[in-house]
Amino acid sequence: MNTLKLTSCMAPNADEFVKSLAQYLANRLNIHIEACLDIPWQERELGFDAGDIDICWICGLPYIWKVDKPAPKVELLATPVLKGRRYRNRAVYYSDVVVHKDSPIHSFADLEGMRWSYNEPQSHSGTYVVRDHLAKMGKDCRYFGKVVESGAHQNSIQMILDNRIDASAIDSWVLELEMIKNPELASKLRVIDTLGPSSFPPWMISRLVPVELRRRIKHLLMEMHLDPIGLSILDKVEISHFSATEDRDYDPIRKMAQSAEKIEWAEI
Repeated sequence: MNTLKLTSCMAPNADEFVKSLAQYLANRLNIHIEACLDIPWQERELGFDAGDIDICWICGLPYIWKVDKPAPKVELLATPVLKGRRYRNRAVYYSDVVVHKDSPIHSFADLEGMRWSYNEPQSHSGTYVVRDHLAKMGKDCRYFGKVVESGAHQNSIQMILDNRIDASAIDSWVLELEMIKNPELASKLRVIDTLGPSSFPPWMISRLVPVELRRRIKHLLMEMHLDPIGLSILDKVEISHFSATEDRDYDPIRKMAQSAEKIEWAEI
């Protein structure tokens, strides 16, 4: 194969990293790699499912849905490990429950009857982890007074700042990158609870890609932090290195999904 297509279904603040990663791999493999980022993330995922895109970075929830199908057409490639001390050198992240700094809310227990937003229905960090938490409490979406879909974690953050909602569960890595980009956010937002840890979103690759090329790509990702150029790319988005995670590492998300799907979830 002389050409590969690579994409991401992660938050838009990761797109520049994805472009840099595509170029890095292209240079090391001496092939053309196209970063498919000029279409909505839903179309990116559909393109990956159809086999039109070869490599995809995706949430752990749709990952398990894809690989748990009979005769899956995709496989796990590698997973980023974040630099922050809270991650303890593991390929995990959290869902931080965020409110405005001036909010009277101080715990999840204070959210009963409040206005809540989630990024999108099939997100683990923004939706399913919250549904799992509510299920363990013996509650469902009616625990909140209002539930709305924002479309993205960044949109939920802005809705909190604009006082259109009271709280939302934000992907901890997305929140950290937003605070690096906009340091003033640290003085405007407050984390009242943390859900997780959860297995970090993995990179997946189509099994239509030749086995040897898949092996080379995985090796390059695993060694990327040892290369000064690769390390500089990772550093810009607070990634330490890539980990050779296994499918069983996503069993916690499978369990949370089973729990989450037992309760009602809808906009109210």
